[in-house]
Amino acid sequence: MTDNDWQTHRAAVYGVAYRILGTVAEAEDVTQEVWLRVATADISAVRDLRAWLVTLSARTSYNVLKSARVRRESYVGAWLPEPLLTGPDSSVPVLMDESVSTAMLVIMETLAPAERVALVLHDVFDFPFSRVADVLGSTPAASRKLASRARARIARAEPPPLASRAVTEGMLRAFKAAAEAGDMARLIELLHPEAVYLADGGGKVTAARRPVRGAEPIALLMIRQTRIRRPDAFRIIEVNGQPALATYRAGELVWLDTIDIVDGRIMTMRRLVNPDKLAHIGHI
Repeated sequence: MTDNDWQTHRAAVYGVAYRILGTVAEAEDVTQEVWLRVATADISAVRDLRAWLVTLSARTSYNVLKSARVRRESYVGAWLPEPLLTGPDSSVPVLMDESVSTAMLVIMETLAPAERVALVLHDVFDFPFSRVADVLGSTPAASRKLASRARARIARAEPPPLASRAVTEGMLRAFKAAAEAGDMARLIELLHPEAVYLADGGGKVTAARRPVRGAEPIALLMIRQTRIRRPDAFRIIEVNGQPALATYRAGELVWLDTIDIVDGRIMTMRRLVNPDKLAHIGHI
């Protein structure tokens, strides 16, 4: 396989791995493993190189995910996906759609590994269930049932439609300004009455281990965290296809906020503070 062949299909190899695993580090490891396995392989008999590479990536990712479930089930606090830099912030091409949104990846984390693989391969990469079955070591009928079950779970979770980039960025900036000013009334105004706050510290740093619900408790927590950590720099970056608020102190990235907006207010706020998941974004 030539370097041009690889560069043409690398985004698909990485894309299926990231959607299945939800972490940048593991997706990069899978992509590297695929490259090492095929760099010297004889592909003369391969008729559809993209499908072959995606299949190999999916099979490798499935094995990683199965072994990772034990670690994730014992994860301290809420689990949030490792943010994927996209748009102008991305150093490599990535395949973008709503399946890599932070909200969708959080829901997908509740799926069984086989359900997640079936959904990604069929619904995102348009694989027939016969090929999905090859990856899962199953039958086409069983693979179809897995994908159907995954869709039903996602539908029950009711992921909100993505707000426009302009609306999301404006809301993040307004929220940051209110938290920085200690403006409780403004924060409550920006938050939906049924808002939910999730924090991922991974047991590495202090973070709420359970969801915080309601506009007033969340607003109080945001003001308290801002006063304690005393951030001194902010910037909007793009992760998983949507704006996110990166917060820094002394040049070090201390947390990353992503939000879902419903009826013009913040319904879900996710704060990633696990330093392991922030490391690849870098400091300023």
